[in-house]
Amino acid sequence: MHYLQKHQEISSRDYKLSSSNTLKGLRERPPSTYSLKMEAFHRVLNSTEYYETRPFSAGGYNWTLRVYPNGNNKDGGSGYLSLYVAIDKSSLDASAHQEVYADLRFYIFNRNQRKYFTIQDTDVFRFNAFNTMWGFSQVLPLDTFKDLKNGYLYDGDHSEFGVDVTVPKPFEKSELLSFSKRSDRFTWTIRGFSTLTRYTYSDVISFAGRKWQLGINSSGSGSGSGKAVSLFFHLLANQRTGAYEAVYVLAKFQVLNQLKLGNIQMELENWYGITSFGWGFSEFVSFDDLRDSSKGFLVDDTLMVQVELEAISTTKYFPS
Repeated sequence: MHYLQKHQEISSRDYKLSSSNTLKGLRERPPSTYSLKMEAFHRVLNSTEYYETRPFSAGGYNWTLRVYPNGNNKDGGSGYLSLYVAIDKSSLDASAHQEVYADLRFYIFNRNQRKYFTIQDTDVFRFNAFNTMWGFSQVLPLDTFKDLKNGYLYDGDHSEFGVDVTVPKPFEKSELLSFSKRSDRFTWTIRGFSTLTRYTYSDVISFAGRKWQLGINSSGSGSGSGKAVSLFFHLLANQRTGAYEAVYVLAKFQVLNQLKLGNIQMELENWYGITSFGWGFSEFVSFDDLRDSSKGFLVDDTLMVQVELEAISTTKYFPS
């Protein structure tokens, strides 16, 4: 982008810039801000340097659309059709050096395709008291536009141009998703294991400022029904900072071996609050391993389960 000197009237993106800054394509949807239809394009072509529309409003400012039928020679547009948008200077506060940022998309109707050729930049255009007009000096080669078989001129000498002007506002709401490593640990000693009801919960656990509970199904659930103990880790209700917050959890679960022969260990990595507030393992420890007293997992009808939180996410919302 280049700046204009004080008395220059128009400007565009530097036409020598890489084409990767410019997006071109076809679309069915017509312009939503302003449309200009000409019924005798050749009369504009042969009589004036440019045609300028009446003012129209967008984003709280007044604008005009300019069409250079022979190209804007002052901006590298010789041999091309050039299109620009100008902001009404009276709506700018020159003393305050006001700047207005706008996204611009220009349209030319193609009758053959029944679609609009569009051109836009990947960046916003910056308007101020010294840069009141922006656009594209090389929209279409003039020979391409004037050749009737290409469909830009139709019904004899008709044409249609348009523009979308969007003045984006700075965002007012945002969120920050962050992750932290943890080493929180909780050991649940379950006495009288053989007397447990179908589903039993641990005491409430405080990890990373939130409340959790372990839940164990001594009869097994899902794929573990009738053959393994199932273990789940629950995030309690109202423990999210927002109604839409998803909480990432990386945790390690172990059945502690009371004979020091080696623990059974599993890892959980999942998001809480998206589809569920409880995740775990249907087959955490098999009944066969528990019944075999030599293996050391169930001693004196006591089972010891441990959870270690290794990482968790936090979402902050602004404003809170």
